[in-house]
Amino acid sequence: MSETENPGGEAALRSADSRKPTEPCSIVIFGASGDLTARKLIPALYHLFKEQQMPSSFRVIGFARREKTDDSWRQELRAALDQFSRTKPVDEKVWTAFAKNIFYCQGDLTDLAAYQKLEAMLGGFGQAPLRENLLFYLATQPSQFGEVVEQLHKAALLHKNGEAGWQRIVVEKPFGHDLESAKLLNQELTRFAREQQVFRIDHYLGKETVQNILMFRFSNSIFERLWNRDSIDHVQITVSERIGVGGRGGYYEEAGALRDMVQNHMLQVLALVSMEPPVSLEAEAIRDEKVKLLKSIRSLTPADVAKQVVRGQYFAGVVDGEARPGYRQEEKVKSDSNVETYVALKLFIDNWRWSGVPFYLRTGKNLPTSASEVRIQFRPTPHVLFAAACGELDQNAIALRLQPNEGIYLRFNGKVPGTTLGVRPVRMNFSYDSEFGAYTPEAYERLLLEAMIGDATLFIRRDEVETAWQIVDSVRKGWEGKKLSNREFYAAGTWGPMAADDLLAPSGHVWHEPQVGK
Repeated sequence: MSETENPGGEAALRSADSRKPTEPCSIVIFGASGDLTARKLIPALYHLFKEQQMPSSFRVIGFARREKTDDSWRQELRAALDQFSRTKPVDEKVWTAFAKNIFYCQGDLTDLAAYQKLEAMLGGFGQAPLRENLLFYLATQPSQFGEVVEQLHKAALLHKNGEAGWQRIVVEKPFGHDLESAKLLNQELTRFAREQQVFRIDHYLGKETVQNILMFRFSNSIFERLWNRDSIDHVQITVSERIGVGGRGGYYEEAGALRDMVQNHMLQVLALVSMEPPVSLEAEAIRDEKVKLLKSIRSLTPADVAKQVVRGQYFAGVVDGEARPGYRQEEKVKSDSNVETYVALKLFIDNWRWSGVPFYLRTGKNLPTSASEVRIQFRPTPHVLFAAACGELDQNAIALRLQPNEGIYLRFNGKVPGTTLGVRPVRMNFSYDSEFGAYTPEAYERLLLEAMIGDATLFIRRDEVETAWQIVDSVRKGWEGKKLSNREFYAAGTWGPMAADDLLAPSGHVWHEPQVGK
């Protein structure tokens, strides 16, 4: 085996997937000295290599301003892997083989000479695919995306018309901070690259349980035929975080919960839960349906925002016995900040399937637990047969647990054993862990593999980004000039402000806490 080969020999196909193999390529990480590279990217590539999912031949080049040698960068990454690898201890034999493919290129993002040095480094790898099949991962500030893309073009490393091999650009959120900036960012990215070459990454879409939403819906006829306004009363999507903003106060002052979570993660999950069946499993067919769904969400006027959107901000409280400061006492946060750390929305989808069905979305910091869950609440049964003996029956529900303890449970009513007619809700539970007994890959592993293969299914298209920003911008417009009310503050360690309960009350609905137990 040569020092740069994958132990698997031939390019490995994805497990249970015979569509397209990975091709030899070089992966260039811009912003290689950053936290994302050490915590997520290198561990993901290491695990892909260990699972024999990497191409038969590949290179990883880190590009950053700090002066380092190949060996010193490898040592840094090895130390980070001890901390961030999902399997411990790190397999030393696998790491040694993997590390021989890692190189470092020192340079400034604005310096054309640095890109020319990178071009020479790629040329020195010998094999044509390693010089021509290039995955550029922009782990930098979004304000630097345009500069990097332009310099890559000037250095003849990025070809819009596909003269040789393939080149792809992977960019991280945030994709702008409003619709106008998102459009400008998209224009910068596509000046020197086609839209098909741009892979906008949202790590939420790499989660196994998020991907399973489509499989669950469209491969099970008993559920899909119920997945509409005739059977479903309402839908709740909860993404709760037990942590506060911590050291991200400066970022949060600019973003807030609406931009940080709703514009991307939550609207993506909403689209997968409610979209129409695609004509095929091809990337564009799936993304077409997601865009159609997002465009079907009823637009919000400022008056609608006042009735259908709640924001909140945590004050000092206790989470699991630990005292937490209020948001306004966090580092780099203004003492009179009006930024939301919690947001809840009531949305309607104006199409045939979902007409009249409310979708409730909520997310927040310093809540009692960290969990992500989609709850499908079915319509109640007629209050006739069991009214006298049992009182009001619990409504049937399906919950998709995205994290933690990933799985799906069905909630239905069952008779309590005994001589009397007693009914109580019970659960039929499916757990990924107990059912499959196999590892669940980290989101970045799947996403990096798909980017190398060129499958854009799990990445966000330009019109998806812009449509989501239209929704979020309408909410922010409704908030302009309004300060948080007393009913919009909540103590750390609670499930949010009282105003969030007020949001559901007129419809007779209540929030359901995520089921995080196995």
